[in-house]
Amino acid sequence: MADRGRARTRRNGRAEGGGSGRGRRPERARRTTTTEVRARTRLRRSLAAKRASGAAKVLGMSTTRRAAVVAIVVCALAFTIAVPLRTYLSQKSEVTEQQRLQSELQRTVANLEGRKAELSDPAQIEAEARKRFGFVKPGETPYIVQLPEDKAPEQGQPQGQQPVPAGSWYEKLWDQVAGD
Repeated sequence: MADRGRARTRRNGRAEGGGSGRGRRPERARRTTTTEVRARTRLRRSLAAKRASGAAKVLGMSTTRRAAVVAIVVCALAFTIAVPLRTYLSQKSEVTEQQRLQSELQRTVANLEGRKAELSDPAQIEAEARKRFGFVKPGETPYIVQLPEDKAPEQGQPQGQQPVPAGSWYEKLWDQVAGD
């Protein structure tokens, strides 16, 4: 505003306007004082405040209403993000569980493949048949060692009474009918 009377200068330092400017000396740049800088800063701040209040007037909302609108928008964003986040976390835990199960199954498969390799040997098959099924070769005499039961007779039972036979209900019924 203060430089209304002076000729405006271009960026290269030459004066604008009516002549070529060859005969004139370029004007010296004037130093700005701190009070002028402060005044300009205050002016800029006041213009920014006027623009902000103008925006509030255009929207027709007070500061409280704007804060409420912002809070509603933030809540809406939180709810929009919450459901996919919950789904993501639950699926992540399911993936972890399935990976654990897969590694366990891979260990089981490795054990079974090792067992299969063992059973491909005929000597191993023969040993298993002897152990599990009691098979013997022709000419061998099988011996079965039976150890006495580890249970001692109960203390509260009289000597003359027979112990209750162990077994299922139909075996007990058949024993009663047969008269054993």
